[in-house]
Amino acid sequence: MRVYGFPSVSAQFFDGFEKVAEIIIVFLLYTFLKKNDILKPMGKCFVFVNQKGGVGKTTSCINIGAYIALAGKKVLLVDFDSQGNMSSGVGVSKDKPTIYELIAGLTSPQEAVKHTPVAGLDAISASIDLSGAAIELVEQDNREFFLKKALAPFRDVYDYILIDCPPSLGLLTLNGLAAADSVLVPMQCEYFALEGITLLLKSVSNVQKSINPELVIGGIFFTMYDSRTRLAQDVVMQVKSYFKDVVFNTIIPRNVRLSEAPSRGLPVCSYDPECAGAKSYAKLAEEVMKRG
Repeated sequence: MRVYGFPSVSAQFFDGFEKVAEIIIVFLLYTFLKKNDILKPMGKCFVFVNQKGGVGKTTSCINIGAYIALAGKKVLLVDFDSQGNMSSGVGVSKDKPTIYELIAGLTSPQEAVKHTPVAGLDAISASIDLSGAAIELVEQDNREFFLKKALAPFRDVYDYILIDCPPSLGLLTLNGLAAADSVLVPMQCEYFALEGITLLLKSVSNVQKSINPELVIGGIFFTMYDSRTRLAQDVVMQVKSYFKDVVFNTIIPRNVRLSEAPSRGLPVCSYDPECAGAKSYAKLAEEVMKRG
């Protein structure tokens, strides 16, 4: 029966059926995409950079990565320093294939990955061969993007990719900055660190303008902090007053157990999880995840 000015009962029924069908189709599509990890966001990529050596850059990359893995995330550590200290620090072999073979296209991404003693924490090691890469890359087109291209297949496999760069602002570090979403800057609590960070941030700004406009400063954090010295307190105060929220709240103290752990090929969470350094890195890793 049809009443003038109103749709028929059958028309109302089919309109309602179409809406229900649309909802069911959307739900089934969402379920399929989620089940097959198609909706999974790409992994976040951090690069640890400081042109000054001995500031705890490699130690921080290892331990932040380990604590993120302990939080249930899949983490890939990338050793992009020919010294290979990060590789030694997590107990993985420097034998081929390494990151050099990966960026040179001599191995597959799967073959380059090595497992560490920490569940969920994998690594791509480096060896002395990488020292020649900076020279070889100079003659190549798009030389700043070799690492970015090599790490692309890992983006939808790992939740976090952490790159440990050499203590310089050369071509290898430039590759790290081009590949990353965010820069993490470890800073020792001393006067010369204040001068160095200005140069570093200027370099990052140049990369943002020309190579990687999406790159951001993820944060600055202090390492090897000794609360007994006035200098350390002054450096922290000055940096926080200038950079404000860019500085992480957690400060890594000077700690003997942090220095000992790499010699055993272990992150500090496996070597001595109760020491002050371990507890500080656990808190810092939480901050990194919240910002990331």
